[in-house]
Amino acid sequence: MPMTEPRPDTDAETNETTRTAPAATSQPYDPAASSLTGHVDPAVMAELLSIRSSIDNFDATLVYLLAERFKVTQRVGFLKAKHHLPPADPTREAAQIARLRRLAEEAQLDPAFAEKFLNFIISEVIRHHQAIAEDHGQSRTGPEAPREEAARPDSGA
Repeated sequence: MPMTEPRPDTDAETNETTRTAPAATSQPYDPAASSLTGHVDPAVMAELLSIRSSIDNFDATLVYLLAERFKVTQRVGFLKAKHHLPPADPTREAAQIARLRRLAEEAQLDPAFAEKFLNFIISEVIRHHQAIAEDHGQSRTGPEAPREEAARPDSGA
């Protein structure tokens, strides 16, 4: 049975369209799932599925790489909590964003997209670091504690 395609949603804050996956089920992933099946030439569909297979492999790699990255940033969070360091490091964050923008340009990837992607990841890192600090009985106040208006969370290093 084919899985349904993700549905478009609109983010209330950014007014950007996002894709939300259907509710998780116990059914296995069907790499041939497509709303195009039966509506396009079979040769075109076969080529499309072949290309999508490569995309699926990249997506799986990204998930596992992110999992490994978060394991390492968790170690950073514990170290910061142990030594009462603030979760955010604005100097590190600015350097990481500049570095990632340069890498994106070299890779012919939109630097603005790369920056948004990194900002999303490091916002999760900072959230994890704050939770670790709270679990260790630390408050989030202090000279370098994140402020509501702070633009960039800690990059995890």
